[in-house]
Amino acid sequence: MKKHNYDILADYITGNQDKFYRLAFTYVHQKEAALDIVQNAVVKALQSYESIRNISFIKTWFYRILVNESLSYLRKAQREYPMDLSSILETAYSGSDGTEKLEVFQIVNHLPEPGRTIIFLHYYEGFTIKEISQIKEMKLSTVKYHLYASLEKLKEMIKEETA
Repeated sequence: MKKHNYDILADYITGNQDKFYRLAFTYVHQKEAALDIVQNAVVKALQSYESIRNISFIKTWFYRILVNESLSYLRKAQREYPMDLSSILETAYSGSDGTEKLEVFQIVNHLPEPGRTIIFLHYYEGFTIKEISQIKEMKLSTVKYHLYASLEKLKEMIKEETA
């Protein structure tokens, strides 16, 4: 029996909640706020699941909602949150050299938008440039520009940190 879009969406959301929370947390640095963002994104997705034209794009469709909810939350709050990185980020973004990756993560967090989001989506969440252009609703060339400009800025920031 063929699954309906709603069922596919519900399965996708259920199976990826940790990823959604992790991304929302990178924006707001507060557990409760990140949970609220994810909850709002899920509600919006479930309310508008019928707008999915091609169910194979569910990942980028949902991440667009999640990123927009995160940015909307920040605009409404109109303040920066103190850096309070919890163990979930250390676990999520660390490997054998976890400390170094966490330091780079903290530097990335100080990049301006939209570069910060593009770097998070590409390097931390594993999205392709094409998928990011769909999520951010930007031209592919614009995403590439912001990615490379942000990487150059990141190099400068790392040099300053190590100097």
